[in-house]
Amino acid sequence: MKNMTQKSKSSNKKPKKKAVALRYDQSKDSSPVVIGKGLGLLAEKIIALAKENNIPIHQDDDLIEILGRLDLNQEIPPETYIVVAEILAFIYRTNKNFNPPT
Repeated sequence: MKNMTQKSKSSNKKPKKKAVALRYDQSKDSSPVVIGKGLGLLAEKIIALAKENNIPIHQDDDLIEILGRLDLNQEIPPETYIVVAEILAFIYRTNKNFNPPT
């Protein structure tokens, strides 16, 4: 009976947080590149670091499943170009309208 209770408790746990960090530098990248990824505590650290550096964060569970399978320094697959391009366009528009405090 004790084993069943433990299994039940573990199935009720929240899923671990996931994070993938991308870089896109038009001068050296042909497409966005995975520069960081993690689960749980590491994902939380990636997210915290992004927030500390005013790097926009986008949540997309389906996209994280695809990008999370990639290796570090690997370019994103062509089937994700449209979604990632929309996110980057949003970020570029946001940055253009951003006025840092003086």
